[in-house]
Amino acid sequence: MTNEALSQTCPTVADVVAALDGLTGGRVTSSEGNDNPWVISKDSGIPGKAVTERPGLVWGSPDKPVRRLAVAMTITEHHIELAYASGVDAIVAHHPIADAASSGGVALADYLSLYGVAVLECHEAFHGLHPGMAHLHGHRPFYVDPAYGGVHGLVVMVGRPLPGVTTVGDVLARLDAGLERSLDRRILDGERAARQCADLVDSATAPGMRVLAGDAEAPLGEVVLHAFPHTGFGEKQFSQMLAEYPAISTVIFSISAAAADTPVVASAAARGLNVLVGSTHASEIFENGLPLAFGLSALLPNVDVVLFRDRVVSIPINSVGTGALREYGHLMAQEHLLPRAEAVRARAAATTVAATPLSNSEQAG
Repeated sequence: MTNEALSQTCPTVADVVAALDGLTGGRVTSSEGNDNPWVISKDSGIPGKAVTERPGLVWGSPDKPVRRLAVAMTITEHHIELAYASGVDAIVAHHPIADAASSGGVALADYLSLYGVAVLECHEAFHGLHPGMAHLHGHRPFYVDPAYGGVHGLVVMVGRPLPGVTTVGDVLARLDAGLERSLDRRILDGERAARQCADLVDSATAPGMRVLAGDAEAPLGEVVLHAFPHTGFGEKQFSQMLAEYPAISTVIFSISAAAADTPVVASAAARGLNVLVGSTHASEIFENGLPLAFGLSALLPNVDVVLFRDRVVSIPINSVGTGALREYGHLMAQEHLLPRAEAVRARAAATTVAATPLSNSEQAG
């Protein structure tokens, strides 16, 4: 069947864009003057690494039929390859999409055109639309700001504990059950056994879920501050939040984690507040991605919606494979890479010797 015939029988990329626009309350197509306020550039000042996120269609034809749609957090070449291999016509990514970074180091258009995969993104435009993050952590927010202090992406929430969630330990137990982390632990145990490597760790289970100040039995108190350190939330923002909401008694960090010795944690601990780390970025595909996926599925009932979940595994190099892979790695390093490194060191040493001036006695000799 031709694309033209398919477009008459099933939804298209344009329909996916319209569904995204509806779910975000018009943020995909909204504008103030001629600019959409949700088109946001991010720049750390690292040369050449800035990126601009544009909610909606990034690449692909609006007329392309969509029979299977994937929802992902951060697109890489793995997602593009999986999409093509599993019959996915379009991917909706939460995080901004960028040339090379999202496509195996090559031009994004070339990679996507090769497989005919359309990609869409919806990041800041999706923030603050549902209380799922707070719900999973056991509180109901009464204040949410997706751009605290005017900084896009610096999300903060202030809420009150849900009934039955009274201690720090209750929050961690609720998360463990709600995110079904026992399944991730079983998967990890199975891979450790298959690889015969007890030192294997993964991104689904290693980070997060710990108490930084206080203890598991400590009461949460009446007001909870929920923040995300990777967005730039630090001691300055914490002090400002306490000034605005002095009843805060517990601080929850999620998606990312502050270290126990950072100023913001020390400041909270000195005030007698509880500080805990909840969920991590590995679970955001459930926290934000799953509501988006179910929303899209409801609006596009003829589309098969799937979730692309990332799981990064750390394997000691001497446990990779069963022998052949390690032999390959050793061979390439020993015969091709290390000789180059030795040559570079030799040239550097020769240059150093040539540049060293002779002492008076050496000149006299």
